[in-house]
Amino acid sequence: MTSAPRDREIAVVAFAQTDHRRTSDEFSEVEMLMPVLHEVLDRTGLKTADIDFTCSGSSDYLAGRAFSFTLALDGVGAWPPISESHVEMDGAWALYEAWTKLLTGDADTALVYAYGKSSPGSVRDVLTRQLDPYYVAPLWPDSVALAALQAQALIDVGHTDEPALAAVASRNREAAAANPHAQLRGPVPQGDYLVQPLRTGDCPPVGDGAAAVILAAGHRARELCARPAWIRGIDHRIEAHGLGVRDLTDSPSTRLAAERAGAFERPVDTAELHAPFSAQEIVLHKALRLGEGVDVNPSGGALAANPIMAAGLIRIGEAAARIHRGESDRALAHATSGPCLQQNLVAVLEGEAR
Repeated sequence: MTSAPRDREIAVVAFAQTDHRRTSDEFSEVEMLMPVLHEVLDRTGLKTADIDFTCSGSSDYLAGRAFSFTLALDGVGAWPPISESHVEMDGAWALYEAWTKLLTGDADTALVYAYGKSSPGSVRDVLTRQLDPYYVAPLWPDSVALAALQAQALIDVGHTDEPALAAVASRNREAAAANPHAQLRGPVPQGDYLVQPLRTGDCPPVGDGAAAVILAAGHRARELCARPAWIRGIDHRIEAHGLGVRDLTDSPSTRLAAERAGAFERPVDTAELHAPFSAQEIVLHKALRLGEGVDVNPSGGALAANPIMAAGLIRIGEAAARIHRGESDRALAHATSGPCLQQNLVAVLEGEAR
């Protein structure tokens, strides 16, 4: 193994995503993914043979078959043989693995992609399989019911109320009006209760989608991108599995991940938060100590498009894209997995001085 220099810099140099849709019955996962892979490679001028490492994130539970991720490799092109890995997690964690790989010096470029088709089944039921298999999963509390439990806890301690939740949802959906990839764009009525106190507008849409990013190290990043989004820090932490031993009104794992990633060293101007439910944004806003001047979810966030297994990677990609375009100088990206913000990843990205 080649030892990497301690100051080895790694950046996101390209990002692409699908137009997220409620259903994509006419496409397989591979057919949905391939245009995204072609687009992200075209943005850098690279070909598959130029990629040193490939890592993906997806869920066999969504696909309904074991080792479904191997089929997606048809879209990547795995022959001649490539260096490849997979995580059964959101693509943000695949990016973390690829970042680690580049840090070792064994690779200079990496392709990271993630995808999920939620439309074929009941996502609310599928996600119960994440729960404690002995005490909680047999009760079948679905993802919306657990999020409502968290929202009610926040209301009970005075951290929010239903009008404040509606304001969070409205701001995200209005921001999504400028995002051509979002599934829901513009004002969306709050609608009826799904599980009180959460209304339809407080919950993410069910939909299908995919995303991909390319990472590059050092001078290679500068060759591939006019303004790379340098990953200054990245960390992920996890809460206790048992919901009963957690304070659902706080997210200490997010706070710790942000601290270790260097998010509190100086202010950020943009924050892309993976908050599938409006109440979760309130928890994250506090844990991440976001000031009034921070542009939160300018893409519309997960309330506008929530392709499971790709939504966290999209938060990193959206933050990086704003740096690429010169709309941000220092951005924070957050990804979550599990019930009620159980697992959390935080990345800090910066552009070079202009």
